[in-house]
Amino acid sequence: MHTLICGSMAYDTIMVFQDQFKKHILPEKIHILNVAFLVPEMRREYGGCAGNIAYNLNLLGGKPLIMATVGDDFGPYAARLDKLCLSRQHIRHVPDSFTGQAFITTDLDDNQITAFHPGAMSFSEQNHVGDAKGVTLGIVSPDGRAGMLQHAREFREAGIPWVFDPGQGMPMFGGDELLTFVEQADYVTVNDYEAQLLQDKTGRKIEELAKGKRALIMTRGGEGSTIYAGGKEIIIPCAKPTALLDPTGCGDAYRAGLLHGIQQGWDWETTGRLASLLGTLKIASRGGQNHTPSRDELKAQFQQHFGFAVPL
Repeated sequence: MHTLICGSMAYDTIMVFQDQFKKHILPEKIHILNVAFLVPEMRREYGGCAGNIAYNLNLLGGKPLIMATVGDDFGPYAARLDKLCLSRQHIRHVPDSFTGQAFITTDLDDNQITAFHPGAMSFSEQNHVGDAKGVTLGIVSPDGRAGMLQHAREFREAGIPWVFDPGQGMPMFGGDELLTFVEQADYVTVNDYEAQLLQDKTGRKIEELAKGKRALIMTRGGEGSTIYAGGKEIIIPCAKPTALLDPTGCGDAYRAGLLHGIQQGWDWETTGRLASLLGTLKIASRGGQNHTPSRDELKAQFQQHFGFAVPL
């Protein structure tokens, strides 16, 4: 019962600006924007949507398979995956390229400005969903444009239920292409900003886009999330974090919780709360893959936050 995670593998260079962007960006001068942010704090982390989702799903005891393309510099990340016992079977090396590189600057309000070099991601169409065996659920998260289009089609043709997670890849697609993604997918997950962009590009309201889907999930940061399923709007509260250190990878952690709940056949109230808990645990640590709760700790914290047990 494997979950195939199609998406990016990347190194994240994360920098912290010890102020607020809004104090340094003049709205009336946005057409000639020229700003520099002093970032005394910098670190390099393992990331990428596929890597982050797989890491979190592994914490839950799931069976993730990563499908991605990487470059010549992937050696340290490969060693990390081996240490975590995460399969590299469907991670393809593209010679003479870099692994994806994200350069992320976060301010004190947890706003982020990101520059991303796709590198080997641009060849993601070299991977095929049919190459992975024993897959019962999939996700198409941000990746190379051609790869995202191809993997969505291949999931549909294979009859494998899958989640459309456009994320920061959404600007690569026009309205008609996004509608095709939504129509092909069984589930759609976006944050509130992406939801607005999806509505603007397609000309369809979220409630309309949710029709015919098993679920459409919209996250709203610290305000929780809303799951549109079965003609209902299910409100999922946000677990209270112990600290607000770094939002990088919180959405990926949330999506791992969704995938696990879907694989287990749980109701949306339980699935959404597990997803929320993972996002909360992630934001209390730096980087996308440095939180290390055991399954017993996850169960205890779920009970503490939400008042009932989760069958992990």
